[in-house]
Amino acid sequence: MRRVDGTISATPKPHQACEKTTVISRTGPRRSESVRLAVLHAADDLLVERGFSALTIEGIAQRAGVAKQTIYRWWKSKVDILLDTLTDDAREALEWRPDEEAGVEENLTSHLRRVADFFEEPAGQVLLALLGHAQLDSETAASLRSEFLHEQRKRDMAGLRELLAREQDLVIDDRTIEHAVDVLLGPVYYRVLLFGSPVDRDLVETSSRLALDLVRRPSKADR
Repeated sequence: MRRVDGTISATPKPHQACEKTTVISRTGPRRSESVRLAVLHAADDLLVERGFSALTIEGIAQRAGVAKQTIYRWWKSKVDILLDTLTDDAREALEWRPDEEAGVEENLTSHLRRVADFFEEPAGQVLLALLGHAQLDSETAASLRSEFLHEQRKRDMAGLRELLAREQDLVIDDRTIEHAVDVLLGPVYYRVLLFGSPVDRDLVETSSRLALDLVRRPSKADR
């Protein structure tokens, strides 16, 4: 979902256009999964349509077809709801999926392209909104780091390490892997977050090469 003119497109997600979640009343101590999904989808769509500032619990409840009290029973704020939907959506969207037939650099480039595409989707807009709000609210910043960013970084480090393990005799320490993740993903976040610009092919390919150059460089102890 590309913001061609600098605004967020309000085009509904494909799964929302094709089907409507059936809401089942909560009658026991466990939260109904259909209620949870209805709330998450509603928050996701309203954020894209109206932006973070105009997003309210009342609006989410109305769109989801549930009582406001039901939402407050499980989430204390709209930030918590957005964190929930981000965690659900990003786990699959940002998953490392190496192609056994492709080389390391080609796999890195493909993964980075998926990351760039993620920011054009509703889930990516959720992350952008939360990152922006985190600059003004320390509680949001702490929650975003502990509930999503730290775990995603671990997944990125593990995915990169697994991919690099294909190169014979390439043993890389944790510090170098961390730096390589910064070099690989930093330019994409910088381009999207600071300038709101699309990520072009040259940036993706250059970032992949630089990350590989870093991990292939002999350590100071080996020189």
